[in-house]
Amino acid sequence: MQTRIDTTALGIALLRVTLGVMFIAHALLKIVVFTLPGTAAFFESVGLPGVLAYLVTPMELLGGVALVAGLKTRWVSLALLPVLIGAASVHAGNGWVFSAPNGGWEYPVYLVIAALAQALLGSGAFALDNLRLRQHALIGQTA
Repeated sequence: MQTRIDTTALGIALLRVTLGVMFIAHALLKIVVFTLPGTAAFFESVGLPGVLAYLVTPMELLGGVALVAGLKTRWVSLALLPVLIGAASVHAGNGWVFSAPNGGWEYPVYLVIAALAQALLGSGAFALDNLRLRQHALIGQTA
């Protein structure tokens, strides 16, 4: 008997975990390297309210953890879109390539599209969402 590997589910999981790790890394950068007050000052320097740093950072951290775990993947991906769109808007005036001075909009827009794709695709393999679906299906079968 041959076991078939669902490469589509693996690809979706790879996107999900990579996107989640990226969010975690950006949150930790804001906390450990720049500090939250430093991040708030940067937000203010680009015309955003500094208080947003205290909302964006936990959104990135918790959202990243949820994505890595595969928990509420579609909703988390959609909830993080405003953060990514905000990042893209901050970099919009710097040109296209992210290696431009002050970073261009290339990478943030790519992440917007990746998060949108994740929301459309769902969780993929190795996700807590799948366990919940399986438990729900088993409960429905025994009822």
